[in-house]
Amino acid sequence: MTCLDGTKVTHPDMWMKRRRPEILELFRTHVYGRAPLGKPEEASFEVFDENENALDGKAKRKQVLIKFTKNGESSMDLLIYLPKNSIPAPVFLMLNFGGNHTVSPEPEIRIRKRQSNTPWGEFFSSEKSRGWDRSIPLEKILSRGYGFATACYSDIDPDFHDGFKNGVHGVFDSLFGEERPPDAWGSIGAWAWGLSRALDYIETDKDLDGESVIVMGVSRLGKAALWAGAQDERFSIVISNTSGCGGAALSRRRFGETVRMINTAFPHWFCENFKKYNDREDELPVDQHMLIALIAPRPVYVASADEDLWCDPRGEFLAAKAADPVYRLLGKEGLPIDEMPPLNYPVMGTIGYHIRSGGHGLTEYDWDRYMDFADKNFKNAH
Repeated sequence: MTCLDGTKVTHPDMWMKRRRPEILELFRTHVYGRAPLGKPEEASFEVFDENENALDGKAKRKQVLIKFTKNGESSMDLLIYLPKNSIPAPVFLMLNFGGNHTVSPEPEIRIRKRQSNTPWGEFFSSEKSRGWDRSIPLEKILSRGYGFATACYSDIDPDFHDGFKNGVHGVFDSLFGEERPPDAWGSIGAWAWGLSRALDYIETDKDLDGESVIVMGVSRLGKAALWAGAQDERFSIVISNTSGCGGAALSRRRFGETVRMINTAFPHWFCENFKKYNDREDELPVDQHMLIALIAPRPVYVASADEDLWCDPRGEFLAAKAADPVYRLLGKEGLPIDEMPPLNYPVMGTIGYHIRSGGHGLTEYDWDRYMDFADKNFKNAH
């Protein structure tokens, strides 16, 4: 709430026109890096599959090839399910880990070969993994009037470090010139960029409500969802599920995974500048409550799990609470609780939060709360 020149933020215009752009720039410079802005000029969309009676007649299904470049050397498949009785539908958009075919067992869903330096790459490139991901209750989502859209994160950028020569980095980093600068985008920046490219398509599809898109993610993809929602104001609601360090958890707490640990284990996730803050979190000019505040005044939900101490549930709650003043400055409710709530007791203002029983990951309990939160906020908006 204080601008770089020391001016206190006292009214909404000052936040939106001065302080918010400053914070965005700080995150680009020191944490996530700088991505190409906006939709690529050569981007295109190709609907290559459409079924009016998918999932035993319960849904409409589409598969869309989103080309980031004219020749399609860089692209991703977007899988969409829609409730047949609620079109145009608000939609949950998220990246998945294993491939679109892992989300649903339908045989028509295309399998794309995974680039990977682990045995999982072979598994996820084969029929063996079809329907493997049980964390997405498609029928329940559809029954509540929501669509679901997903793409595999490795279509955008494979999750291993090869000097940023694969994925979208290998295609677009030439924009930086011959030498990659220390504030160039890492993989989290790339995945966030890919979520915005999915939204580019959604806005063109008359079956989808492009003004009611909920971006969400789990773990490292929860970090990407927060960064996508912070940068791209077209997203209506932003949801972080157990996103931890570099996501919703405060870096300065140094609890669970720390900046040094994450930069060492995953040197490709953030920009090079972020490594300067290994064991020096207090010198960071930002912390993660400021990331959440960038989403204001749009609704944001942060979720933790009590056995997932690596992600620092208390740090996630404290970050959500510390973003509250910005929401209140902008005339929104913020997070209507002062202390961390009990287990399985969701709290929903314009900022929502829960900590559930169990470990790291996405559960049906989480989904029920996210749909409740979307119901509440879309009803209030209309």
